[in-house]
Amino acid sequence: MTPTCLITGSTGIGAATARVLAAKGWQIFIASYTEQHCRDLAEELRPFNDGVDFLAADLNDPGSSTQLVQACVRRFGRLDALYNVAGISGRKFGDGPLLECTDAGWETVLGTNAQSQFRMCREAVGQMLLQEPNPEGDRGVILNMSSILGNDPMPSLFNATAYAASKGAIQGLTRHLAASFAKDRIRVNAIAPGLVASKMSERASNDPAIVARMREKQPLAQGLIPVEDVAAASAFLLSRESRAITGQVLLVDAGWSIS
Repeated sequence: MTPTCLITGSTGIGAATARVLAAKGWQIFIASYTEQHCRDLAEELRPFNDGVDFLAADLNDPGSSTQLVQACVRRFGRLDALYNVAGISGRKFGDGPLLECTDAGWETVLGTNAQSQFRMCREAVGQMLLQEPNPEGDRGVILNMSSILGNDPMPSLFNATAYAASKGAIQGLTRHLAASFAKDRIRVNAIAPGLVASKMSERASNDPAIVARMREKQPLAQGLIPVEDVAAASAFLLSRESRAITGQVLLVDAGWSIS
């Protein structure tokens, strides 16, 4: 049985993980706000794996999670894995230090990062409970995107209150769902990267002070973490190779948390 993964994200870590899974023969359903990004990634993957499809959707729309899961199941027959990657940094929406963080910034970041993952998890688990287990007896796996800032904050350089809170909320959601559905053979984990070289980190990667600090804070990467390193860890947590792992938050931080 060929496994199917729904990935919310068509650039950065989401795209890099799609490449890894597609190369392993997985069927990939891409979901992203920007249709052209979805199309570009799907066209990139199809020469290597024809089992690729996509749907552009706004994850802030409460109905999008149902739409995406149903579209994936119509196309591929089942949903074996969900990778909740999509999210925002939130500065331009009003996030920032506590005394500067606006209500709108808080609500936008929590909604886009945490609430959208909650909705996607709800729809995915509902589908996984309805479908027959795979030949190994597993019903599915979910991987949620958190951040090192949910574990080890650094307000001197990354003082974004709502962002840190949203990533901490995702970790709590992950552990709760893992405990709730382990008996059903549904695994739920989270991944918490350090500062990764991706589009979301462009502001940080162009700041000489941040880049210099990351050489010390992320010694294994000697700076920003290559997106492929997070993708490799993500693919592991989505695969049967991690079949005995649930309720965990994997720090892919190049040493941030112990530096």
